[in-house]
Amino acid sequence: MEPVIKVTNVSKDYQSHQVLKNIDLTVNNNEIYGLLGPSGAGKTTLVKMIAGIETPTNGSISVLHSSMPSLNIMSQIGFMAQSDALYGELSGRENLEFFSAIYGLKGQKQKERIHQVSELVNLSKFLQKPVNQYSGGMKRRLSLAAALLHEPKILILDEPTVGIDPVLRQSIWDELYKLSKSGTTILVTTHVMDEAEKCGQLGMLRDGKLIASGTPQELKNVTSSASIEDAFLYYGGVQHEN
Repeated sequence: MEPVIKVTNVSKDYQSHQVLKNIDLTVNNNEIYGLLGPSGAGKTTLVKMIAGIETPTNGSISVLHSSMPSLNIMSQIGFMAQSDALYGELSGRENLEFFSAIYGLKGQKQKERIHQVSELVNLSKFLQKPVNQYSGGMKRRLSLAAALLHEPKILILDEPTVGIDPVLRQSIWDELYKLSKSGTTILVTTHVMDEAEKCGQLGMLRDGKLIASGTPQELKNVTSSASIEDAFLYYGGVQHEN
């Protein structure tokens, strides 16, 4: 398989605090790769560096065979941040028009993509409403729609389903599977164990370190665990006490 994201010996310091320590990570083409870890594990910092928004203190990051940060590569990434970067006084449609213009979409193509992504996240009926009248879950869905507008080769989603009801969460995951099959590489962060099970590959982060990686089944098999949660607890400390 062809690696499209390669993180090599990456560390990140903020002043005297080390947030990430010697991370090595490879994500292959068309893969759904999950980063699992509690709040404060370093997931958001890592995906921001992969997206080119932040730079590592040490080590290197390559995306689509180019060293990051690279403006050309950043335009081929769809990034959905943990906090919704939306304009509350604008309607849902106006937000999507604004973001699609940034991506260079105009005319009929712009209209088509706005229609497609709003259908995908089940927001078509609410596009005329100002975003400051949206619920938290609706804002998450609009943020996902915005990240998908330009049909990116790589989709980076930071806690994409926080505050979204279980039925819609499943439909979003169904769509992520379709995107993956059609050629999109997806990197998703989560602290939810059942979402981690849905990923093709999984990296477990704790205290800024990558403590394990593999398919969810491999991680369970190696640790003789019945669940990803048990495997995470094993890698996170139990094995070091023996």
